[in-house]
Amino acid sequence: MTPKTSPADAPDPAHCRPAGVDDATVEAVGKLTEALETIERARGHLYSFHQLTGGADFELGEAADLLEKAGHAEIARRLRTELVGRNVLPGRWTFQIVEEYDEDYYERVRAEERSVRDELLQGRRHVYESELKESRRTRGAEGHEARP
Repeated sequence: MTPKTSPADAPDPAHCRPAGVDDATVEAVGKLTEALETIERARGHLYSFHQLTGGADFELGEAADLLEKAGHAEIARRLRTELVGRNVLPGRWTFQIVEEYDEDYYERVRAEERSVRDELLQGRRHVYESELKESRRTRGAEGHEARP
């Protein structure tokens, strides 16, 4: 069976290389976007760290309560004093780490990636990946459509 093709079986123009842009530029901007995607993943892990650490702090408090009920008041007091509510870094709880990461790093990388795309690719996103998709898909075959 021969795959069917149609004029709509082409990539979305929003993902196509602007006229005059060379391969090296598309590859370089693609690598910058890939770095941003990796940073997005790291940020997600940071939020997981934030939530897990916060949950553990409440569990430490519950453990102290249970130890006190079990007759170990001095150990419970020690846990509350030394561990419950403790900073994870000097002067910082995890929400402060998340805020600093977002403001001092994440937002800057995100803004620069957008700025470079605006300067070099007319703001178009995922041009490298769109071209990769075109090189790997079977035109006209089910499950290989260019776009929805």
